Amino acid sequence: MTMRLSDKVILLTGGSTGIGRECATAYAQEGARLAILARHGEAAAEAAAELGAGHCGLSCDVSKGDQVKAAVAHVIDHFGRLDAIHNNAGIAEPAKPLHETSESEWDAVVDVNLKSVFHTTRYGFAALKKSKGCILNTSSLVGVIGQQNHAAYTASKGGMNTLTKSMALDYAPYQIRVNAVCPAGTWTPMLHKWAAAQPDPTGIEDYLDNIHALGYCPEGDVIADASVFLLSDEARFITGHIMHVSGGAELGYRVASRPTAREDQSPRP
Repeated sequence: MTMRLSDKVILLTGGSTGIGRECATAYAQEGARLAILARHGEAAAEAAAELGAGHCGLSCDVSKGDQVKAAVAHVIDHFGRLDAIHNNAGIAEPAKPLHETSESEWDAVVDVNLKSVFHTTRYGFAALKKSKGCILNTSSLVGVIGQQNHAAYTASKGGMNTLTKSMALDYAPYQIRVNAVCPAGTWTPMLHKWAAAQPDPTGIEDYLDNIHALGYCPEGDVIADASVFLLSDEARFITGHIMHVSGGAELGYRVASRPTAREDQSPRP
């Protein structure tokens, strides 16, 4: 069977854990060569080594332009090309309404979740133009529908969605496709940790299952499967698309009861 990402070089930010780790595994299984970027270099190197030979892990704070520039240059020098950038790195805290969010908290969320896309695109554009590659952004359903007590996070993901569409228009003349995936709830180490710390962990798990119309909160592999498709040639005529991988969570209310306003602070991918 032909592998859908055979020999493609993919730069993946935030690839050492959670959804990023699932995507890294799926990309490697489909024949891609991965450059995994993470703030902690040891975690990035470990994730790359787990995939086998032909991959690399790099320490990089994606909110810092100089670090992203150096990482992209290293990837191009190491692999000789760049076919795709998956902007997956993100932070979900603080869990606060806007008036309680400090300026430093706001800046941190926007710099990691949104400005990082500016950095990777700025320094990776020439290589993607040469390969007629693609860009994928990990957004969130809450960037479309909003969420209580996550003002900075939802703003960053809403910005990512419109940025994705603008980039798609700007880069279409170069045959560079730009898309985004929008998960709802997804079981990651971060979400498991948060759920276990709640007064009623079982009730929280039921709540997270029930917000999805399909009846369960998925693992990150469902996001990885969608991401493989969007980076593959099967999606060659898809650009500017914000793909909801949400189990229908946005389609209507299914939950009779939910955590109180300040308890409803589940971290999002």
